[in-house]
Amino acid sequence: MNKTERLNLIRETGVIAIMRAESSDQLIAAADAIKAGGVRVIEVTMTTPGALDVIAAATRRYGDEVLFGAGSVLDAETARAAILAGAGFIVAPTLKAATVALCNRYSVPVMPGIFTPTEALTAWEAGADMVKLFPASFGGPDLIKAIRAPLPQLEVVPVGGVNLDTAAAFIRKGAAALGVGSSLVNQSLLDAGDMAGLTRRAQGFIAAVREGRGP
Repeated sequence: MNKTERLNLIRETGVIAIMRAESSDQLIAAADAIKAGGVRVIEVTMTTPGALDVIAAATRRYGDEVLFGAGSVLDAETARAAILAGAGFIVAPTLKAATVALCNRYSVPVMPGIFTPTEALTAWEAGADMVKLFPASFGGPDLIKAIRAPLPQLEVVPVGGVNLDTAAAFIRKGAAALGVGSSLVNQSLLDAGDMAGLTRRAQGFIAAVREGRGP
């Protein structure tokens, strides 16, 4: 997929599954389960053991069926390593212009972390494709509406505090997609091998996105 196709898949799916796992085998099994539930965009955090190897293995396995990206990317050097490993998009917890520039150089979607309107506009002017509102739990859905009122050109993806009770509200208030972590994939489910449960959760978030977007 090219950059436009990747961004469109993120928008269409509406859910980015944020995965942290203790092993690559667990992560691949979880990817199968949530893909069955309709979630085709997965962020592998750099806090995952052997994250780059996991991304490389996952992209070889799934091809264009699932878009894998790298999250918790703290600098441009890590972003480049992830891209070389096959990451199809880059997510950062904070805003660093050098990371945004690196991703633009290689035509890879980049989503830096922001919390204030000033950070959001700075990210946009630096060339960010989307912005990650983090931690969204502190402002809730209304913060997205407030930020986008003067900055409607922004595509905002909330992370933190996104669960099945809040998902539809975040979308209704203007979120382009949702970043979902432990509410979708958590270590206890992985340890229990409850892949059917992961599929049901994925289906629930896809349904919530549809509800938020309306008819």
